[in-house]
Amino acid sequence: MPHDTPLIATIVAGLGLAFIFGALANRFRIPPLVGYLVAGVLVGPNTPGFVADASLATELAEIGVILLMFGVGLHFSLKDLLSVRAIAVPGAIVQIGFATLLGVGLAWLLGWSVGAGLVFGLALSVASTVVLLRALQERRLIETERGRIAVGWLIVEDLAMVLALVLLPALAGVLGGVPQADDHASLLALPASYGIWGVVGVTLAKVVAFVVVMLVVGRRVIPWILHYVAHTGSRELFRLAVLAIALGVAFGAAKLFGVSLALGAFFAGMIMSESELSHRAAEESLPLRDAFSVLFFVSVGMLFDPFSLVSNGWPILATLAIIVIGKSLAAFVIVVAFRYPIATALMISASLAQIGEFSFILAELGVGLKLLPEQGRDLILAGAILSILLNPLMFLAIDWMTPWLEARSAKASPPEEARPIGPATEPGQVASVTASRQKQDGPPPRTALTGHSILIGYGRVGSLVGAALKQAALPFLVIEDADKALARLKAEGIETVSGNAANGEVFAAANPEAAKRLILAIPNAFEAGQVVQRARAANPGINVIARAHSDAEVEHLRGLGADTVIMGEREIARGIVEVVTGTASAGLEEVALAPEIKPQAV
Repeated sequence: MPHDTPLIATIVAGLGLAFIFGALANRFRIPPLVGYLVAGVLVGPNTPGFVADASLATELAEIGVILLMFGVGLHFSLKDLLSVRAIAVPGAIVQIGFATLLGVGLAWLLGWSVGAGLVFGLALSVASTVVLLRALQERRLIETERGRIAVGWLIVEDLAMVLALVLLPALAGVLGGVPQADDHASLLALPASYGIWGVVGVTLAKVVAFVVVMLVVGRRVIPWILHYVAHTGSRELFRLAVLAIALGVAFGAAKLFGVSLALGAFFAGMIMSESELSHRAAEESLPLRDAFSVLFFVSVGMLFDPFSLVSNGWPILATLAIIVIGKSLAAFVIVVAFRYPIATALMISASLAQIGEFSFILAELGVGLKLLPEQGRDLILAGAILSILLNPLMFLAIDWMTPWLEARSAKASPPEEARPIGPATEPGQVASVTASRQKQDGPPPRTALTGHSILIGYGRVGSLVGAALKQAALPFLVIEDADKALARLKAEGIETVSGNAANGEVFAAANPEAAKRLILAIPNAFEAGQVVQRARAANPGINVIARAHSDAEVEHLRGLGADTVIMGEREIARGIVEVVTGTASAGLEEVALAPEIKPQAV
């Protein structure tokens, strides 16, 4: 069997170099995706040495996009999606129109045709699925209102690009290109004889048909398959079922309904989220999702020619300005116009300040139809690379700008208590309205609790711990960033701090200096480690209790200062030993298991 195959070489070179340069980037406190892009440039055709197969890398990257959108769908529901339609639909359409006009203007300055400017502007108007979702996931914003708006906005952009890919071949002759069926859009292509409105009508009918099939048939079939496979007791089959559903629905949606692969995967995940097994499905798809999304960044780097920075200097800067400044400014104005908080407007602006996979497809289609000159494709690739590199800096910039802008906004607005609350709000609800606005508009207020417990996370473990603390009448508060969990905590009358505990301002609001203990109920050991370090710096005497899933995580958290680390598998073993030996009534401390897992009283 030959070992030097293009597929294996591409995967090994891509992941190997991505790991090396990603680790170096992380060492210098640079986002790892910068290292992934550098790895792609090194294995691309524009640099000396080994050259990976770009077409294979692109297809592998597409799998990453599918799995990523599938994972996002698992955390979404149809209700969540519809709840942001009022801003996502008009906001995305206006922002696409504004960015397209800017692209047409730059094309005019470069002496291109109107058709070239239209393709160029559309390519600059749509954000990268992978970059946007990775940014939201790193900041645990997917399940927040801001995250739902950003994802809803992204879906509208995807639908608009699907329509553009269908219409461009039909309009190529009118716009000055060569009308033809293009292989890049074969899964979307319709005969030009349908006419423009016929093509639009058939495309929309296919999208509606796909949504109906997923809501009517998928809602019954997908959960049934998951439950059937789960009852077989085979983890291998369950993992295979999750991947088969994600990839199969995405591919079928593209081939049968003309919907993008990413959009098909999103709907598959959203339907699967209605199953009780959705949490397990998300865990099973996570490793492959991360690996293939890394290959996406490598494939983008392979397309970039570093020497184009010299040959196309000012056009690249102008292109980058449209992506980073023009799009961001349009999104900011739109969100603020809809009376959303400044923090939300800034976050969405930063999320959209980059371009990606749909931009590359549009560029290739435009060149194939003789609409877009090859220089336009080079500018789009350069703009994508540079905007992806700058995107983490955009988020750092909004972290710096938000307090300043909010302070100016507060000075220009009447005091909170003087603002009209609205006819539907009772006087007793003023405090909750104020707290809600504080949660959205700025850093959370500092709690007045002392000698209390700080509970991080209110999921399956955190909710049980919280119930025990409440029953024992021990003072505590919860730091949580998921809207559903926050609503549940509010209903239970439990004090909360909204946000990610790894954020300094959010954690400081829990008054760790005066707290008695810190309980980390979140499953992410790396994020938990950051919180442990913050807690130890603020209060060296605080008692830190954390959870872990492996011996390595136990050592990691203990090394950072956790007093007690409880590993789930050992606690299960403890429970079994109690039942077998009849020591349940004797107390956990008497069970002869490893001493480091003995829980302390809370």
